[in-house]
Amino acid sequence: MLHSKWFDRTFMAVGLLIQVVTFMITGGGWLSLLSGCLGVCSVCLMAQGSIFTYVFGFAQVLTYTYLCMRAHLYGEEAINIYYFLTMIYGVYVWRRRMNPANENRIRTRRLSWRMLLLIVLVAVLVSGGAGWLMAHYTDDPTPYLDAFTTVMALVAQVLMVLAFTDQWFLWMAVDLTSVVMWIYVGDYCMTAQYAFWCCNCVFGYLRWRSLGISNE
Repeated sequence: MLHSKWFDRTFMAVGLLIQVVTFMITGGGWLSLLSGCLGVCSVCLMAQGSIFTYVFGFAQVLTYTYLCMRAHLYGEEAINIYYFLTMIYGVYVWRRRMNPANENRIRTRRLSWRMLLLIVLVAVLVSGGAGWLMAHYTDDPTPYLDAFTTVMALVAQVLMVLAFTDQWFLWMAVDLTSVVMWIYVGDYCMTAQYAFWCCNCVFGYLRWRSLGISNE
């Protein structure tokens, strides 16, 4: 079922519906709704291994960066500038890893568990230091959460661009933390977006495991 076009389209439609319903209930800003919808399309296409994820990804980064500037979430601002730059390289990498025999879906690969644990440990330590700096030198309302999502997402983005299935473990940690952060800020369209992204992490991991035909 996870490989059917019907499931892909239904899953994306559910994500978009969640954004619209959240917007109508909470009365959030139109820009938050637009950014949330662009984000849903981007991550769903990423989970499917489709290079079209970058089309929506570039637009989502621009709108989301502005929202973060308005909310004084400096770590999130920085990470989205980084996203924009790495996605340019990501288009090049993904085009080279497309599998014509499988509807031009990306050929994925995997890290060893030892390497993955090492990466996570280093990221947690760095995020703790970054959170301390932000707590003392900025007016960020959630410095440690912001730092954690920023550092972990830096690493996850690299793994995504390089087509490692293990990225989904890191994105799950980022998305769960982001749900808490945006609830605190009071933007429920963004909260709904990240809650849906948590579900997409499960779908993405299962799909990417099945797309893996390369370990180099």
